Amino acid sequence: MRVGRILGVSVGAVVLGWSLYAFQDPFREYPAFEYSSFPRPPDWREPGEWTFARLMYPTYHVPIDWQYWPQFDWREGRTNWTIDYPRSDRHLAGAIRRLTRIDAKSVEQPINLDADDDVFNYPWLYAVETGHWELTDSQIAKFREFLDRGGFFMCDDFHGSQEWEIFTRTMSKVIPGRPITDIPKDDAIFHSVYDLDDRYQVPGDQYVLSHRIYEKDGTVPHWRGIYDDRGRIMVAICHNMDLGDSWEHADNPDYPQKFSALGIRIGVDYTVYAMTH
Repeated sequence: MRVGRILGVSVGAVVLGWSLYAFQDPFREYPAFEYSSFPRPPDWREPGEWTFARLMYPTYHVPIDWQYWPQFDWREGRTNWTIDYPRSDRHLAGAIRRLTRIDAKSVEQPINLDADDDVFNYPWLYAVETGHWELTDSQIAKFREFLDRGGFFMCDDFHGSQEWEIFTRTMSKVIPGRPITDIPKDDAIFHSVYDLDDRYQVPGDQYVLSHRIYEKDGTVPHWRGIYDDRGRIMVAICHNMDLGDSWEHADNPDYPQKFSALGIRIGVDYTVYAMTH
């Protein structure tokens, strides 16, 4: 681990974290597809330098697989954006606390782009299942502003060619004209804390029963990004893998440890990169 870099992150994060905390919305929690009453940690009211901010979004208007629940309002939970939530979020926050000197808040914050401007209080934003999202024009405009202001977005857990097409249909509206490229092995995002030259496909929890690493036709994992004019990654795209499950099931003895080991390291590297670039 790069101790000097982590110490610098800690000092900078203290200033940034406390300045933003004063303006953040109160903690809010929603019922999820997998969890309806996941226990809160004892210190959930305590502020932190960094918060796991999770993007809420409307689900794609037509079903593409079993994950389509039109009976639920995405603004009230239980739809695609809640997959792995909140267990995954809190496990990664715990890893950030243990593996860096960033004082991560123990609970997450769901972000509704329509509700207010709370998204601008968080430098790091995450979304799961983006092969099922469909942002509105107003959400796209605010999302673009978040990135233009220097925000960092990480997306994960979407698989195959059809979900890729749905993802890029919205993403190309958020940042028109900017290409999506494979992130080279020597990019700083893979070396901010851990050196991650050797990466492998991280499957979801379905692997425990199926022993299949890939889903749909997503046999090859891709670590991709969208860069700004200064060469900084502002969108980090994890396609054909399920890092969210690797965080969620890090304490599950049936889920192979090697997948959580890599998934957590990627989450740590991406978070530290977002806080330093």
